[in-house]
Amino acid sequence: MKASDREVTISKQIPESHVANTLEFFDYQGATTVLLPNCRGKDFYSHLILGILQVHRVERGHLTCLFSVEPAVVNFYGGLHGGAVAAIAELVLIACARTVVAEDKELFLGELSLSYLSSAPAKAEVVVDASVVRSGRNVTVIAVEFKMKKTSKLTYTGRATFYSMPIAKL
Repeated sequence: MKASDREVTISKQIPESHVANTLEFFDYQGATTVLLPNCRGKDFYSHLILGILQVHRVERGHLTCLFSVEPAVVNFYGGLHGGAVAAIAELVLIACARTVVAEDKELFLGELSLSYLSSAPAKAEVVVDASVVRSGRNVTVIAVEFKMKKTSKLTYTGRATFYSMPIAKL
């Protein structure tokens, strides 16, 4: 089934050619492809990301991980998918925060900002480096950088703010 075969609400202010181009774009990207049953399992995406990520170094306030850009996380254009960048960043940022925030405190991701500077191509090895910028009683700020292992070229950068509070004991 094509996107154009579905019932879609379309504004009358948009020219038909723009609508056709938009729907063709989604069809070309595979947006109407049926999702395979094994991809519908709980935490499928988390397992996919964890399957490519390797912890390289852990220090208080600092964490370094490595991964290879596998075909499963490559976008239509042949580079690391933006959603995979965000998922890897979130995972590494949380792990880095845990090097300074006590286990009896629950972490809440309050803000995540990412800059996509350049694409990491398929099969490339990438180094992810996270470090604590500031950590207080209730707020922890972590910065993350993704660099190509071979050239040290900066590809993605980000920052996250975590709020922490003691876990309720009921």
